[in-house]
Amino acid sequence: MKTQRAIEFKNEQLHIIDQTKLPLFEEFIITDDYERVAIAIERLEVRGAPAIGITAAYGLAISLKKIPKENYSDIFEKAFHRLAATRPTAVNLFFALNEIKNVFDQCKNEDDLYIRLISKAVSIHQNDIDLCDRIANNGLKIFSKKSRVLTHCNTGALATGGDGTALNVIRKAYENGLIEHVHVDETRPLLQGSRLTAWELNKLGIPFSINTDSASAFLMQQNKVDLVIVGADRIAVNGDAANKIGTYNLALICHYHKIPFYIAAPTTTIDKNCQSGDEIKIELRNKNELSHFNEMQITMEDYPAFTPAFDITPNKLITAIITERSIHYPPFGF
Repeated sequence: MKTQRAIEFKNEQLHIIDQTKLPLFEEFIITDDYERVAIAIERLEVRGAPAIGITAAYGLAISLKKIPKENYSDIFEKAFHRLAATRPTAVNLFFALNEIKNVFDQCKNEDDLYIRLISKAVSIHQNDIDLCDRIANNGLKIFSKKSRVLTHCNTGALATGGDGTALNVIRKAYENGLIEHVHVDETRPLLQGSRLTAWELNKLGIPFSINTDSASAFLMQQNKVDLVIVGADRIAVNGDAANKIGTYNLALICHYHKIPFYIAAPTTTIDKNCQSGDEIKIELRNKNELSHFNEMQITMEDYPAFTPAFDITPNKLITAIITERSIHYPPFGF
């Protein structure tokens, strides 16, 4: 089954599908300007931890396109800090930027520096494609029967450089006759589930239905969910995981109903400098994301709002974490 890539680098330009327009319109941002790349990350025109990292890597590399050699250091440093400031929670962003920076520091006096930076960004992208495939293959092991799965936010090709993490596990399981139905949390406030995950599942021909986030507990109470699988934006050494707001709710509900709760993510999402979820910085979004939808005001603008983009699921609520290396069970210790 062919999937739509969220990011492509071709003809010396970065092509990004504008995810804020999906599923109604399929439009692309085509740019070789690192500032436009930074804006795309901030606006969530591209989102998902692996995709953010890959996009930032390309953005940092193209910052030196057509720049005189004597200006390399100043422009590179400016671009690095601009891209690093876009979103604080996804560890893949900083991993990818530092990988590009390492090449810059080692090769900044070379005539082919720009080509080397682009080559490194392409390598980061290809590595994520490979990781996605391996995560999906490992994820098959969690299925013992044809299952009804619930997922949250978007973890497919739109969120990565390849075919996805949690949604790619679902896709691979479906191809092996192990998926009966997928329940898709709409994922408030930006509806990454009902807009993006549903769009991907529809293109893949996988049976699904969308539901409000608050319906998940009722679905489990009605015995309509066999397991939950989600992604992660940052995983601490002890297994605590940051993911889209609402994930912690799901983990608690699964614990009550004795339903397995899985996370699928590449090892690049594991922050070895972060010992527990207490150390993960949670991004707070603009309150307009609650007061408006598609620029239409739906409540009073001056109402106070609490707007975390992510929450932390404690390790004791996680059945297992699926990476490209293996399935990791508690006690976690990466």
